[in-house]
Amino acid sequence: MPQVTVIVPTLRALAWLPRCIEALRAQTWHDFEVIVIDNASTDGTSAWLAQQADLRAIRNDINTGFAAACNQAIHASDAPMLALLNDDAFPEPDWLAALVARMRTPDMYKIGSCASLMLFADAPDIVQSAGICMDRAGIAWDRFAGGPVTSARTLSPANIFGASGGAALYRRTMLNEIGLFDERFFMYLEDVDLAWRAQRAGWQCAYVPAARVLHQTSATSIEGSPFKNRLLGRNKLWMCAKNAPLSTWPVIAYYDLLAVFWAGLARNEWSHAHGRIEASKRLREFRRSNKAGTAAVPYSPLAWPWRVPARMTNSSDT
Repeated sequence: MPQVTVIVPTLRALAWLPRCIEALRAQTWHDFEVIVIDNASTDGTSAWLAQQADLRAIRNDINTGFAAACNQAIHASDAPMLALLNDDAFPEPDWLAALVARMRTPDMYKIGSCASLMLFADAPDIVQSAGICMDRAGIAWDRFAGGPVTSARTLSPANIFGASGGAALYRRTMLNEIGLFDERFFMYLEDVDLAWRAQRAGWQCAYVPAARVLHQTSATSIEGSPFKNRLLGRNKLWMCAKNAPLSTWPVIAYYDLLAVFWAGLARNEWSHAHGRIEASKRLREFRRSNKAGTAAVPYSPLAWPWRVPARMTNSSDT
């Protein structure tokens, strides 16, 4: 049994998936297998995967979404550690070795996940994500996004709120305890929801700056598209209903309404609002999943509402 299963969900990614797989083949740590979940690709991806003898490829007849594809691969694996990697992410040779080494350090009983340092593929000197931050308004963002990779903060290991599912390592023991990705989300924020549940259950996430990945952001789903915005708006409310303490709901509602109206009035972008309307029809269902945790969650301080958009891209972790 391999120690790690690397899970690569894919959808019509023949233009970049081979580069991702070649980067995995070049890893300096070798005790792992690769499972690729093909969500009904129609661009020749399936035929290409059939020719790769060193991969386990599972093809779905329909697009089940990122969350369900990840869970499908987790169920198909017995490895004690599970790495997620986007099909448009290209890890450096020491990526997996660095993540595994951190997971195996003496305080390993506390670490349930490890976050990578993700850099823009077309600007590798700029940070795309150094893990996830979260505040009490239920707003999540990428640590140090837009900042230089040479910053001392970027190069410093730390315990953080959570790992981006684009390139992360998870401990199976933690997933067995808190549950897998919520398949109702389909895609987007399922990694934040899982990180929130892990923190509430007392599990920590370690940021590993030596685990570097180049990421071709939103190659499958276009950044800023109405489809992506709708799912982000919907899943944000579902995530908060599942995880946020009741005392923070007024703050969450205040910031969320401001965000919706700012996007609508300033940019004539109402897909976020459509997502919230969709979410409201099932809020009671998700609220029933909210089980009180005993551990303190490392929330970042709230920003003034007008500072929230800038905080997403100014390399801040607070």
